[in-house]
Amino acid sequence: MNPTLKSEYDFIPRYFQLALANVLSNIMIPVANLVSVIFLGHLEEINNFAGVILAGNLLNFLYFVLLFLRMGTTGVTAQAVGRDDREEMLLIGLRNGLVALVLGIALILLQYPLGEIGFTILNVPLEIKSSGLAYFNTQIWGAPAVLLNFVLIGWFLGREKNGLVVLLSVVGNGVKIGLDYLFIINLGWESMGAGVSSAASQYILLLVGLIFFCREFQWLEVISVAFKIWDISAIKSNLTLNGNIFISNLVLLFISLTFSYQGLQMGMLVYAQNSLLWQIISFNTYFIEGIGFGTESLVGNFKGKGDSHQLAPLVSFSVLTALIVGIFFGGICILFPDSVFRLFTNHTEIISKIDTFVPWLVLALVLSSIDFTLEGYFLGLAQGHTLRNVSLVALFIGFAPVNFAAVKFSSNHILWLSLSLFYAIRTMMFVVKLPSTFRNDLDNISATLPALEANPLLTLAFGETREQIMVEKLGVGEDVENGRI
Repeated sequence: MNPTLKSEYDFIPRYFQLALANVLSNIMIPVANLVSVIFLGHLEEINNFAGVILAGNLLNFLYFVLLFLRMGTTGVTAQAVGRDDREEMLLIGLRNGLVALVLGIALILLQYPLGEIGFTILNVPLEIKSSGLAYFNTQIWGAPAVLLNFVLIGWFLGREKNGLVVLLSVVGNGVKIGLDYLFIINLGWESMGAGVSSAASQYILLLVGLIFFCREFQWLEVISVAFKIWDISAIKSNLTLNGNIFISNLVLLFISLTFSYQGLQMGMLVYAQNSLLWQIISFNTYFIEGIGFGTESLVGNFKGKGDSHQLAPLVSFSVLTALIVGIFFGGICILFPDSVFRLFTNHTEIISKIDTFVPWLVLALVLSSIDFTLEGYFLGLAQGHTLRNVSLVALFIGFAPVNFAAVKFSSNHILWLSLSLFYAIRTMMFVVKLPSTFRNDLDNISATLPALEANPLLTLAFGETREQIMVEKLGVGEDVENGRI
């Protein structure tokens, strides 16, 4: 093999170690949740089962939009690792941990209005609402631990602590299963027991994570940098990155909820078919997120080291891997549709005509696989504004107008087209943005600034001004403000 080519792809073993660790930890989450559902499903009172499912969905929505705490930690931590900046690694964990703690406490304080508003929107019967609120109001007490765990996992991922990430996932989900059995089956606490076990398992996971954190950083180190946590420019940069990712996550959540709601408006059969197909997309996402997390960690590391020459090989390899995964799951659904969908349901009326929409499923699998892998790439570069902008453009240019047509003509095919267009536009905008990330910082600036000055539309599309580029690439925002550049 060409020595140069070999050196450009020497990251592949690290890549697969990261991806595999993340896939394993991701898959354990639905397994633990499935066990909880099984325990509740065997209780005499079905309201407990339905209430926990609905409350769980409501909490998942809340935590999904707050996932920026993990997403905004991994890339910048990996960059600090690449620069071998131990102090910055510590400060990133402490700053994001502080944000997570504040948000977690806020969720506890706001639990009553959040629960009431959420269940009002879901419009559930009173008896199911009672069980759901019992779960919600106990599980929400674990919010600070959940959000702090987001930061810890993101921090460990950025430092490529693959085995530790898997260990934490095993501990957290294993403890949850054990506590579910104790509180739901043995003590008979029903839906409240499910909430207590979820919250308690998160605090145990947090304790284990903090033990490993403290093994790497001494208390004196934390004290010595504590005053730097309040650095205004660093806080502003952190809030900007997290805010942009938050907006992107809100868009993704809106797409998911709207797609589900519009399917329901077209009838229970269409809703059931779409929900079944969405389960395949969700399962595929567990694998793609593993690839995206691995990409994010390595991209951040390469950027921190200044190894821009490895970015193009990395993103090419990552996209190819994601494409293979998406095609694999899509191919199984095409070749063995009856076997696959009968794993989820034995209702013939749902399965009999679902093959009509399988081509849309395959397209969505392929596009979303590439899309979320590229999202991981830009997260590694800490370009939150890119995620924000591509999501908003894809929403308003692709999804919204076609979704309106789907409602007008009551067509599930057009509904799937709107989803596919959303993924396609995000992917295309990511691809257009890629070349500028491959060049080193100085070349990147000299190539980008004239284009922005010549075409203001590029600034609108990607949200980068001359000053933003200078700050991101060279950290010279102060010089720009003082007129020296």
